[in-house]
Amino acid sequence: MLPVEALERIAFLLERSLAPPYRVKAFRTAARVLAALPEAEVAERAAAGTLESLKGVGPKTAQVVREALAGRTPAYLERVEAEQPPPPEGGARLRALLKGDCHLHSDWSDGGSPIEEMARTAAALGHEWAVLTDHSPRLTVARGLTADRLRAQLDLVAELNATWAPFRLLTGIECDILDDGSLDQDPELLARLDVVVVSVHSKLRMDARSMTRRMVAAVRNPHADILGHCTGRLIAGKARPESEFDAAAVFAACADSGTAVEINSRPERLDPPRRLLRQAVDAGVLFSVDTDAHAPGQLDWQVLGCARAEECGVPAERVVTTWSYERLMGWVDARV
Repeated sequence: MLPVEALERIAFLLERSLAPPYRVKAFRTAARVLAALPEAEVAERAAAGTLESLKGVGPKTAQVVREALAGRTPAYLERVEAEQPPPPEGGARLRALLKGDCHLHSDWSDGGSPIEEMARTAAALGHEWAVLTDHSPRLTVARGLTADRLRAQLDLVAELNATWAPFRLLTGIECDILDDGSLDQDPELLARLDVVVVSVHSKLRMDARSMTRRMVAAVRNPHADILGHCTGRLIAGKARPESEFDAAAVFAACADSGTAVEINSRPERLDPPRRLLRQAVDAGVLFSVDTDAHAPGQLDWQVLGCARAEECGVPAERVVTTWSYERLMGWVDARV
């Protein structure tokens, strides 16, 4: 394993296990610094003991480099591998069918990595396509994209897509559902995007009748393709209860309008809960198994959503993330 590969693998595993961002940043930064240098210079610095004189390379990352250059698996990497949580029971069958991921974030909003790094990781994990869904403007805490910033992002994605065919990075947004059920972005811009995920991020304790009306209006919007993390719950860390709404009414609206229900794979979300996931299956909705990844390693979480989907009887043919690019775009275009 080359030194940069070892550093990137460590960062990936730390991200997957939700390690503190500062730990991830140390290895991502060191990898970028060393990737910009000739391999011979890296080896010379390692032999001379001057790796740490490079800005962004510290004692721990330098030790990883030295061990990799010596042909050994770095001890830090071995330790992080050993600390990874066990894989879930089930999920492998559906995961093998997945072609993409409809919900991921970059450092343009509250993600931790550049767009290119997120996309290349998605491709390395075997995806044919992925959808970039940074936040909409109302979510200022997450650096939501104004209309002008979103237009600039669309131009950048078009440029990047010319560099990694056949993989495609699709344009998208995670659009806030406003209090009245309208969407937090210009309709003209939403119409230009490939995929629109709509999510509630504010007033999560709204009374059930108002929340139901709000969500039904959003999923019936012709620009809304996927309903993101529908209950808004958090089951780990700073826990948060589910929002209250009439799930039967919301899922019926999704089935009627063709809006998919997201199976969010983030370990602290795993949304919707099993009882609602089974209810959505019975309602006949489409689904999207997504990671909601904010870092490259988190793109490996989809198996968690797949395990829950299999457990709750979600038919694979109703999972849009198993579809080819052409079928996905045909579904989106038919809904407008």
